[in-house]
Amino acid sequence: MPSIDLRSDEAMNRKNPDCSVTKRLVDIVISASLLILLAPLFVVISLVVKLMSEGPVFYRWKVVGRDNADFTSYKFRSMVEHADRIKQALAEHNEMNGPVFKMKNDPRITAVGSFLRKYSIDELPQLFSVLRGQMSLVGPRPPSRKEAEQFRPWQRRKLSIKPGITCLWQVGGRNKITDFDEWVKLDLEYIDNWSLKLDFEILFKTLVAVLKGTGQ
Repeated sequence: MPSIDLRSDEAMNRKNPDCSVTKRLVDIVISASLLILLAPLFVVISLVVKLMSEGPVFYRWKVVGRDNADFTSYKFRSMVEHADRIKQALAEHNEMNGPVFKMKNDPRITAVGSFLRKYSIDELPQLFSVLRGQMSLVGPRPPSRKEAEQFRPWQRRKLSIKPGITCLWQVGGRNKITDFDEWVKLDLEYIDNWSLKLDFEILFKTLVAVLKGTGQ
């Protein structure tokens, strides 16, 4: 596994969101509250996913977190079974410049998956990862190990904090940005300008985007 040095002088001299006890408390309170309130919805979605397409209810999302640590999070499965194996055959249709794959009208997405993604419902199981402390409500989206190994040195600083369910990229041009560099610049902007106020602004914009169904 390639070594990724996150401890540059520049990175260490900047304020780190993960040092905030208040941010962690907010993560715990909100994630725990939502998991309790949304429990009935989780049951309904699980049944729908299971009945409408073959495969497991949850997608095991193996990603890289803070300080280059691997962990597994979960999403409601929105694609056909074995979608990761099929992705290689679709490589030429990638609309994102860089190590991340993004394709509009991805043929791997199921009918119910399209609805789940539109309203970002597939992301809800990640609240368990927030509660466990592997993720935060707000932070850079976690990459896969394969993606992280392709990061350029300056891009690796996005791994210096916990990844999040939502971020500046998702509320500031998610469906328009096609260059991974621009995506990472938004992540670094968040890291360098972090505050609880910024977190709540991003959470509010995320809620608006979810209600409008602008996710993909």
